[in-house]
Amino acid sequence: MSTPEKAPELTHFRDGQPRMVDVSAKAATIRTAAAEAWVVLPPEARAALEAGTNPKGDPLTVARLAGLAGSKRTADLILLCHPIPVTGADVQVTLEAPGVRIVATVKTTAPTGVEMEALTAASVAALNVYDMLKAASKAIEITGLRLLSKTGGKSGDYQAQDRRSLPVP
Repeated sequence: MSTPEKAPELTHFRDGQPRMVDVSAKAATIRTAAAEAWVVLPPEARAALEAGTNPKGDPLTVARLAGLAGSKRTADLILLCHPIPVTGADVQVTLEAPGVRIVATVKTTAPTGVEMEALTAASVAALNVYDMLKAASKAIEITGLRLLSKTGGKSGDYQAQDRRSLPVP
């Protein structure tokens, strides 16, 4: 008869109640994370973007700025996420075959990682592309939000599978 395994301790819950994990004993180290999201554009939205006829202005520039701001506001949106100093952020917004590709890269020197900041930056940027182009089409889709890579921290480095081997969003 085998011994039942002990259930893993939940880090964000204690005695059934949510809590913010105490990271004060962890060393501040350099950590980076990159995330991507896709905004799939129907032909009419893509045409408005390419022609520069969007009445709200340039969606790609607005999305880039929104992603940068989103990276700094992550702890306000993700309830148990630590507020950390974002020491660097870059949001690339490019028009590609299926639509708009967003890649957000965030860096910190903190005792916890920046994956959520990168994911938030990419998702906020994608939402802003939608908002800027929704007059051209309501059929715009946001998809493919994922962590591309991370460095630093106890769990080590991570690199996502190359997107070319996955279905195009």
